[in-house]
Amino acid sequence: MNIETLRTVPLFESLTEREATALCAMLRTLDCQPQHVLFRAGDAGDSMYLIESGKICISMNSADGHELTIAELSAGDFFGEMAMLDGKPRSARATALEPSRLATLSREHFLSFVQGNAQVATEMLSALAHRLRRTDELLQNRITRNVNEEEAAQLTFADKAADVIAEFGGSWKFIIVSLGILVVWVITNTLLLTRTPFDPFPFILLNLALNVITALQAPIIMMSQNRQSHKDRLRADLDYAVNLKNELALNEILQRLHVLERDCLRLTGERVVRGRPESESRPSAQSTR
Repeated sequence: MNIETLRTVPLFESLTEREATALCAMLRTLDCQPQHVLFRAGDAGDSMYLIESGKICISMNSADGHELTIAELSAGDFFGEMAMLDGKPRSARATALEPSRLATLSREHFLSFVQGNAQVATEMLSALAHRLRRTDELLQNRITRNVNEEEAAQLTFADKAADVIAEFGGSWKFIIVSLGILVVWVITNTLLLTRTPFDPFPFILLNLALNVITALQAPIIMMSQNRQSHKDRLRADLDYAVNLKNELALNEILQRLHVLERDCLRLTGERVVRGRPESESRPSAQSTR
C-alpha cells in the first residue's frame, strides 16, 4: 500500500508525509479470493486490516442461530481493530465478497505508531463508537421483529377472536350499534306491537340480553388485555437485555482504552529511557554520597 492509497483511509488521512511513509513500512499486503474467510468469531487476533480494494462482509450469529450481517466494508475501510487493541479473540467473522487486497497492521506496530500520533487514536475511537451504535440498532430492530413474530406464532383461534371482540367492543361502532338496537327494540315493543309485544315494558328480555352481553364481554376483554400485558413484559425483558448488552459493550471499550493508554505510556517510557545518555541515567557520585 502506497501513501496515496493509505490516505484514502479516513483513519490515516491526516498523517504527514513522514508519518505515512513510516506506517506504510509497517504494513503487510494480503490478497484473498471471494468467500475466503479471514477469521471467525473466537479466533485469536493481534492485527487489524485495511481494505485497499474489494469488499469484506462482517457478520456474526445471533441467539436464534441466524447469521446477522453487521457491515459490508469496501476500499478505505478498516476492521479487526477490537481484537488488536486488547489481544482477545475475534468477536465476529470476516469474509471476502469479491477479490480483495488488504494491508495488515500488527498490534505491536500500531501501538508504537499511535503513541506518537494522538489524532489516529481519536479517529479510531470515533469509528468504534459509530460501529457500536449501528450494531445496537441492528440488534434492537431484530429483537423487536422477533417479539412480534413469536407472539403471532403463538396466537390461537380463541386469542384472535378475543382481540377482534375486544377491539370492536371498545370502539364507536359498538356504541352506535348498541344504541341503534336499543332504539329499535323499544320502538318495536311500544309503538308497532301495541297489542302483543314480545318484550313489553319494562323490557325484561332486553335487560337480560344486555346483562348477558356485559357478562361475556368483560372476560373476553380481560383475556385480550392479559395477552397484551404478557407481550409488553416480553418486550420489556428484551429491551433490558439490549440495554445490558450496551452497558457491557461500553465497559469493554473503556477497558480497551485503558489497555491502549497503558501500552502507549509503557512504550513512551521505554523510548525515553533508551534515549537518555549514560551520564544522565546514572546518578552522579556526589549525589549518592
